[in-house]
Formats: sequence, structure tokens, C-alpha cells
Amino acid sequence: MNQNHDVQKSTEPAVLLIHGFTGSTTSMKPWADYLQSVGFRTLCPVLPGHETQWKDMIGVGFSEWISATEDAYDQLAAQHETVSVAGLSMGGALALHLATRRNVASVSLVNPGLVVDSKLAPFTKWLKYIVRSVEPISNDIAKRGADEQAYDRTPVAAVHQLYQLFDQTRRRLPLVTAPVQLFRSTVDNIVSDASVRVLTEGLTPGTLVEHHQLLHSKHVATLDYDAEQIFEESARFFQKHRNQHSKNMKGS
Repeated sequence: MNQNHDVQKSTEPAVLLIHGFTGSTTSMKPWADYLQSVGFRTLCPVLPGHETQWKDMIGVGFSEWISATEDAYDQLAAQHETVSVAGLSMGGALALHLATRRNVASVSLVNPGLVVDSKLAPFTKWLKYIVRSVEPISNDIAKRGADEQAYDRTPVAAVHQLYQLFDQTRRRLPLVTAPVQLFRSTVDNIVSDASVRVLTEGLTPGTLVEHHQLLHSKHVATLDYDAEQIFEESARFFQKHRNQHSKNMKGS
């Protein structure tokens, strides 16, 4: 005889943290540690092709990155009533994409990428057969000694996947309904302001509810001088919208 038992979900809020392109969970660990210290459950998955060697990114499709984030979200959502998502760089694009396909409570973004600024990006589909890799895009950090543990080369085939991910995410921005918080470094040598413009123009008016400037950090701001600002403001943001999300769920 089969019996169905309702799973009692925890009221403890959860946050999914997503690292960047060719990067690692090292960039997100201090953020996750802080959130855990103030009462959040966190999960920071390693995206397919990452944290091994750069050649392992060749052959990985952007849909695999999307699936990995959705699987991680589903894992948290099966146990927790509310799940928010945070993303750095490409992780920001994945966080936004996730928010169009799952019931995310809120989204916090640090220097999110939505545009590949290189003029060669549209041609990487063919260039990958001529050039396997290019210089790394890593450790754009003002703080001395900080290391995000990213790859020492950037595979061109993976850049093509990044280009496709950004294109798909840009087209889905109007579908984002969760409140969005943006942290933007005044100096960023990896992601230009074009990504910020696309974000603000693509979201439905009122969705981007907070925009914070990071005056002392570069691209990997989660390991930089403004990290505490990110951690504290995001925790407040997640808690505020967790409460609102819970009210909406009970009222629906």
C-alpha cells in the first residue's frame, strides 16, 4: 500500500550562489559563509567544465550550465519554502535565466554579464577551430593577494557558448518578475556598462529595485574591498523579499 506524505519544508531561507565564466566557487564562498552565519542555507554548485582544467570546458554547452543551476535550485526548493539566487558575472546571467523558469524569491547580481564585448564574439563559432584558447579573464581584483582560482586560459569554444547564453538571457529579461538587486563596480575590466544598460532596459519597470555602486572593487567584487557591503546588503535584501514572497505564496 502506497502512502503519500507531504514533505514539511523548512522555513529557513535558502540562497543559491552561482559563480562566473572560467571561474570557481572560490569567488562565492565568503558570500556563502556570511549568509550561513546570519541564518541562510546556501548552495554553490560547480558549473559543468569548471574547477578542473580549461580544456574540460570545450564541448560543454550553455544549456548544461542552465540545467546545473536549475537542478541546484530544485534541490533547495524541495527542502525550503523560499529560495533566492545570487550570481557573479556569467553567474548573474544564469541567475536571471533561472528567475524566468523558477519561483525565485529575489535575485542579487554582482557585475552581471549580458554582453560579450569583443567584436569577435559572433565569430567564435568558427574561430574555435582555428584558435583553441586565448588569454585568461581572471583576477580582476583590486585587493592584493586575492585569487579567484580561475582558469589560466579561456577556451574559444566556451566563449561561443557564453555568447549564446547571454543572447538567450537578454531575450528573456521581460519574464523576470522577482525583485532584482544590482551591485556594480565603478572599475570593471571584464564586463562593460553595456551589460548594465541591457539589464536596466530589458527588465520590466520596477523589477530592478536596488542599485548599489562598489567604489573600491573591480570585477570579482565578492573577493574585493567592498565584499562586506555586498554580503550585508544582500542578506537584508533576501530577508526582506523572503517575507514578501512567503506572504504572496500564502495568499495565492
